[in-house]
Amino acid sequence: MIMFKKVLVANRGEIAVQIIRNLRELGLRSVAVYSTADRDAYFTQIADEAVCIGGPLPADSYLNMKEIISTACLTGSDAIHPGYGFLSENAQFAQMCAECDLTFIGPASNVIEQMGDKASARAVMKAAGVPVIPGSSAVLSDAESAVAVATDLGYPVMLKATAGGGGKGMRVVANDDELRKCFDDVQREANLSFGADSVYMEKVITNAKHIEMQVMADSFGHVVYFPERDCSLQRHHQKLIEESPSSMVTAEEREQLGDLVIKACHAIDYRNTGTFEFLMDRDHHFYFMEMNTRLQVEHTVTEEVTGVNLIAAQILVAAGKPLPWTQDDITIRQYALECRINAENPRAGFLPSAGKITALVLPTGTLGVRIDTSLVGPATIAPYYDSMISKVIVSAMDRHRALRRMDRVLGELRVDGVATNQEFLGDLVHAPAFVNDDSTIDYVETDFLPRWLKEHEQI
Repeated sequence: MIMFKKVLVANRGEIAVQIIRNLRELGLRSVAVYSTADRDAYFTQIADEAVCIGGPLPADSYLNMKEIISTACLTGSDAIHPGYGFLSENAQFAQMCAECDLTFIGPASNVIEQMGDKASARAVMKAAGVPVIPGSSAVLSDAESAVAVATDLGYPVMLKATAGGGGKGMRVVANDDELRKCFDDVQREANLSFGADSVYMEKVITNAKHIEMQVMADSFGHVVYFPERDCSLQRHHQKLIEESPSSMVTAEEREQLGDLVIKACHAIDYRNTGTFEFLMDRDHHFYFMEMNTRLQVEHTVTEEVTGVNLIAAQILVAAGKPLPWTQDDITIRQYALECRINAENPRAGFLPSAGKITALVLPTGTLGVRIDTSLVGPATIAPYYDSMISKVIVSAMDRHRALRRMDRVLGELRVDGVATNQEFLGDLVHAPAFVNDDSTIDYVETDFLPRWLKEHEQI
């Protein structure tokens, strides 16, 4: 297959910027699509072409599949890169691309559908020999059937939407009464968020770390895995800080986990990039949670650790090229850490903060510092989209140096005009449990955040 000539970027913000930059370096033309709220956004300025596709609400623009497909056809695009979020894991959109002779830069629609249904993904991974979290063998029809399963598993358990993601459609329950009370609520939330109310159940693994492993597969049967990322620092199942490699994972465990995900990729005939997410308990047993069939927000951490360009590789693989490296080429060159800077107010329940940025200081220009953002000066943060406005990534030869570098960068970063979580992240980076790499997925909500709020009430 010949290389693409023009690629439409079906996304916004910092990921749109990164995709457009990679297209330019590959000698390919780019088409940005934008909503009326993003008319003056930086990603629209650096693309070769920019087309307004609708109003500010995502449903009218970045989720408007027909409008995006039409724009791709009218602009003569060969392919569509979905980035992450929005339509990146929408099997219908991937199928529409195929029907219109547009290459979807990601896996096939049937694979997206298969792995997007969490209950189906569990079954597929179990059949492939990948250990899964103990849970229901099928979707739950009502509260009483859920109670019966929970009795067998033992509390606490988690109700999860089969089409869930981003922390939505999930609820931890501790007893029969709580389960009966919240079952309908979880179904309702799942239906509102994902258009499907199917719910299943998993046993809650306590004192666990969130360990994930990214893969890249081409059309020639080659699959490589990348060093694991520790994404344990979360709030409401939303990641706050990601790091790689994990100091808690041995080289032998890394190789074993890598062999597992490669085997899983062959089992589902996977193409392009994706990420397998696991829970690791105190005894270092790994349990599959889900697979994200797209690029991850934290792909930058992996790029800094290994020196590979994942977005460029995505494009090449989608164009029918073989992987540009083998497993032997994927080595740990350094340690990397990422903090997500969100326009939100931690002191007010993390309420999103929209408005005009009046001053901006991005402390770049030092070895080991990377800041991915679409902010380039005075800009307006619209209330319609995800609150993340930039990603701060630092790298160093070891974890201790990287933590000190992140502390320094967060101290210099300045975003005036809107509230951000910058101070919260700065304090989190200093937290002893994190410094000692002893924090688990429950740490922020059960330990750090209550103490942080109490301390800041007194200021």
